[in-house]
Amino acid sequence: MIRAFRLAFFLALPALAGFLSPIRADEGMWLFNNPPKSQLKSKYGFEVAPAWLDHLQKSSVRFNSGGSGSFVSADGLVMTNHHVASDALQRMGTKDRNYYRDGFHAKTRAEEFKCEAMELNVLMSIEDVTERVNGAVKAEMKAAEAFAARRAVMAEIEKESSEKTSLRSDVIAFYQGAVYHLYRFKKYTDVRLVFAPEQQIAFYGGDPDNFEYPRFDLDFTFFRVYENNKPARVEHFLKWSKEGAKEGELVFVSGHPGRTNRLNSVAELNYFRDTGYPFLLQRLNRWEVLLNAFSGRSEENARQAKEFLFSVQNSRKARVGGLAGLMDPEMMGKKEAFDARLKEAAAKDEKLKEARGAWAAIEKAEKVRAQLIRPYTVLEGGAGFNSDLFGIARTLVRASEEKPKKNQDRLREFRDSALESLELQLFSEEPVYDEYEIIKLADGLTFLAAELGYKNPVVVRALAGKSPQLRAAELVLNSKLKDVGERKKLYRDGAKAILASKDPMIALAKSVDAAARQIRKRMELEVEEPKRQAYSEIAKVRFALEGINAYPDATFTLRLAYGVVKGYEENGKKIPAETDFAGLYERAAEHLNKPPFDLPPRWVEKKSKLDLKTPFNFVCTADIIGGNSGSPVVNRNAEVVGLIFDGNIQSLVLDFAFTEEQGRAVSVHSKGMIEGLRKIYEAHNVADELEGR
Repeated sequence: MIRAFRLAFFLALPALAGFLSPIRADEGMWLFNNPPKSQLKSKYGFEVAPAWLDHLQKSSVRFNSGGSGSFVSADGLVMTNHHVASDALQRMGTKDRNYYRDGFHAKTRAEEFKCEAMELNVLMSIEDVTERVNGAVKAEMKAAEAFAARRAVMAEIEKESSEKTSLRSDVIAFYQGAVYHLYRFKKYTDVRLVFAPEQQIAFYGGDPDNFEYPRFDLDFTFFRVYENNKPARVEHFLKWSKEGAKEGELVFVSGHPGRTNRLNSVAELNYFRDTGYPFLLQRLNRWEVLLNAFSGRSEENARQAKEFLFSVQNSRKARVGGLAGLMDPEMMGKKEAFDARLKEAAAKDEKLKEARGAWAAIEKAEKVRAQLIRPYTVLEGGAGFNSDLFGIARTLVRASEEKPKKNQDRLREFRDSALESLELQLFSEEPVYDEYEIIKLADGLTFLAAELGYKNPVVVRALAGKSPQLRAAELVLNSKLKDVGERKKLYRDGAKAILASKDPMIALAKSVDAAARQIRKRMELEVEEPKRQAYSEIAKVRFALEGINAYPDATFTLRLAYGVVKGYEENGKKIPAETDFAGLYERAAEHLNKPPFDLPPRWVEKKSKLDLKTPFNFVCTADIIGGNSGSPVVNRNAEVVGLIFDGNIQSLVLDFAFTEEQGRAVSVHSKGMIEGLRKIYEAHNVADELEGR
């Protein structure tokens, strides 16, 4: 699964697209205000009309929890993946009702289930504010001054826009800080669940089939957005294709890829290889053991931990795969050649002389990053306090300090344009489970002591003379922060209430906050700011050589990708472009219908009702990555032909470089979705709405 920013293990790296060469094949995660017009026209004869692009943009949805989606009816029906919806499904669940496992179907609008703390964003407009942002940073400024000036002007731009338009307004950096765009979003916070299948058919084949192909996953879920307690009427939504995806057809993906590292220097990739990924794998392996042990104690434990465990397992596979790529001499050799060409161009052109020291600056920053990453992760990153209650406490403590400041002086997550989203999460009624919180926090405190040293003052304050297990139990069981009313009171009354609070979790957050802020400041000023300035200069070299018709690295912003429905060859065997329902039943029979290849009971009972030749999943050459989960796949008429839910194992190198030799995006076929809705689930109300009946 490619949920949010997750990838997984891959076996080998095929030939990669050349660096610093004209975009070829079906490469690119393109900005909607700079689409690949010439490529589509020359290769496919497709004209990107402004109206077509605007319609697709405003039909696309971002799940702020991670993932993508789209409007598929005028009444605010939203399509995404089951694994994007899994947070909501788990929150809805109780000891007696497991919606994540068993699915959900609202047969009427009245039965649609309101989701806690879910925010969906729709991109309404883009404005280039590069000149204003860069103009605030003067050449003579030191790193701290430049950081403060940039933060201030970005906050100012966002505040002005929010007040003028009432839209969520975020300034986004592209090309590692060379370009800044103001993105304005319409925000939906009343989101209700309409339909979800069983987790077993959404993630059929489980871990063994994850990132493999052929696949047989009905990985879809439908929500509806509401305004003023009524289904929202949306102008832009994607109509359903009657035929669905066909082999050889040009298709488009509109979604929110999370992060790529294709433009990173060799020094930064070396950091990932030598320090970043190994350290992260250490944490992921630790969490996986912990969560598996907790889940094995009871079915209710397994329900509580299911989503976090799924996330950890996918992230582990991602970093194992990423580490393998970073150890591949061919790929790293091409990255070195990429850097060398840029350096040579900067050396020869006097107009680019400011870039000549950029690579050394990045290398220096990465050395500092390697020194800071462990204390940063346990303190500011929160890995030493792995608890939802601690996260709530930290937010309350910091809000009491940050909100009284001028908007431009606050930590970015507390700026005016972000407060509404922050409050939505902070005041969520999502349940907190004591035993689950205790085991996570105890492990976090143990990790904190291991990383900083048992006698470190921060560790001494955090443990307060107790073992991690006893301290975690004391903190969780005596905290009142499970009560949303208590959170609202502390948030409303600010510093005075925080100072007077006797809540042990608040006290813990206060006791470690100075150290966390200090390490954050060092990371911002000694790592992030020098790199931002250096990459900005390197981007100018790229622009001088390539022009502006290049796409930036992914940033969890809306992008357009394109490709064709196309199979591939693996080990001398031709892999077809699509699978069908017959293949699903054959796969189950091969494994004697045993987990994770067992079929949900209704799929066994209703097999005879299905047209087994109906397409189920398919692959295409579109350029996607984690965050694209839930992205619609559309044809030339902007009609839904599929739903992205994964990439195959050969696509996992896409974090660093594009390939379409074998790399493929994997989608649920639109005809397969309708077949399942009507004949397995009898969800005719959903299918009728999709097909416009």
